[in-house]
Amino acid sequence: MKKRFCMLLCAAALVLAQAMPIALAAEEESTTQYPIQVEEYTEGDKPRIRKVYQLALYEDPSAIPTGDFERDGRTYHLLDMTRKNEVGVDTKPFTKTVTMDSDTNQMEDILKALEAELEVTTEDGYSGLLRLDHTSVKVAASGYASQTKALSATRTYPNLSDADLSLVPKTIQDNGKSLTLVNVQWSSTGEGAETRYTATASYSGSASYKYATGYTVSANYTGEVVKTECSLVTYTAVFGAAEPLEPAEVSPTPAPEQESASAGGSLDHWLPITACIGGGTVLIAAALLTFGIFGRRKSST
Repeated sequence: MKKRFCMLLCAAALVLAQAMPIALAAEEESTTQYPIQVEEYTEGDKPRIRKVYQLALYEDPSAIPTGDFERDGRTYHLLDMTRKNEVGVDTKPFTKTVTMDSDTNQMEDILKALEAELEVTTEDGYSGLLRLDHTSVKVAASGYASQTKALSATRTYPNLSDADLSLVPKTIQDNGKSLTLVNVQWSSTGEGAETRYTATASYSGSASYKYATGYTVSANYTGEVVKTECSLVTYTAVFGAAEPLEPAEVSPTPAPEQESASAGGSLDHWLPITACIGGGTVLIAAALLTFGIFGRRKSST
């Protein structure tokens, strides 16, 4: 039973030892800055590594790694760190709408009157060259005026029994407009009772209509505008290498039969604990204390 309890403690220690580095690595990855350029070179006979980091003005440079690290068997440590303000370029899309007056609404003539490109400078300091978006061109009447036009029409009414105005319509409709009778010319054929009459009637009227006195054209010019400003900071970290690390001597592991059993139990009670040494120091210490108590109780009985 004591052996089983010991193995459970070791398993818990191993899980804790594996989870802690993963959590720490995730936290470090979220805050660490990464270089935009890494260069290896020699200064005399000394190996050097230069790492370049580029940050915005509001970013914290303390996230730049400056600790020692190993590469190709050498340990590198920070020699120098420099800072330099850089001139950055900010680019953004921009659309400008222009309007102009026109005396025609014919699109072909309007497109000829519009400039193909337009140079702009915005209020916040951006500038650039924009191009006409032909699909955005719109034309609208800028004003209207009214005009009255005289209308007239003639109608012929043949084969009338008498030259009587009551037989002639007093109003007619011509192209949707109402006209009024103003004059009738009579003619006849035959004699006596066989006489037949033809009326040639004249009608007149008027119509009012509105017409555009001018047009307003609107069009969009689109493109990108740029602005130069000092918005970036470049940090350069130079690392130098120490002498190559000497391989560490590995001492042989004592044979199991050479290990002595502790006062709290026999040798087979301690074998699971030695297999869990990398798991967690606190849990192993608790296990040792527990086995010591169990050993004393056993010896007392």
